[in-house]
Amino acid sequence: MLELRDIAYTYPDAKTPTIAGVTLQVAPGERVALCAPSGFGKTTLCKVAAGFLRPRVGEVLVDGAVLSKRGVSPVQMIFQHPELAVDPRMRLRKTLLEATKDQGELDRLSNALGIRATWLNRYPHELSGGELQRICIARALATHPRYLVADEISTMLDAITQADLWQFLLQETREREIGMLFVSHSLALTERIATRVVDLSA
Repeated sequence: MLELRDIAYTYPDAKTPTIAGVTLQVAPGERVALCAPSGFGKTTLCKVAAGFLRPRVGEVLVDGAVLSKRGVSPVQMIFQHPELAVDPRMRLRKTLLEATKDQGELDRLSNALGIRATWLNRYPHELSGGELQRICIARALATHPRYLVADEISTMLDAITQADLWQFLLQETREREIGMLFVSHSLALTERIATRVVDLSA
């Protein structure tokens, strides 16, 4: 179980908390959608859940243990802007190999996501947003996470690429019993993907 208990976070230059008193759980295999108007801290909460931000109050637990910053995290995050989530000076083959040395798993994910071998010899700026997002999804899944956090991961992509990526993620999370916490402004997508919706504005 991924648990966020009484989470509060205030950015250093802010006078009031971006999020406060948020408690939620994500079970293995569950797909929980966060919904709220802009400014209610959906992205901030995603970053806290994945360990990129440390809450000012509260704690993030996986199976009752505090989420550790050491080693490979069981909670992996996929960002809205993939170009900001990779090292621009690193070829993409190395980006994937930093996640795992299991070439069989990388081949499986590459085939499933339509990642071409030629992409891996390139730098991030040489790929489109959709191509680069596929790399980022493969990198996250290659670590064998127990939970995924997906923050508006397909907003910037064309409709066909969006459908392909979400169809793959839906199949992968079902087969591997991966819990997912995600944000999407698409009501149709949320209704299709989510097993539960949490309204942060309520």
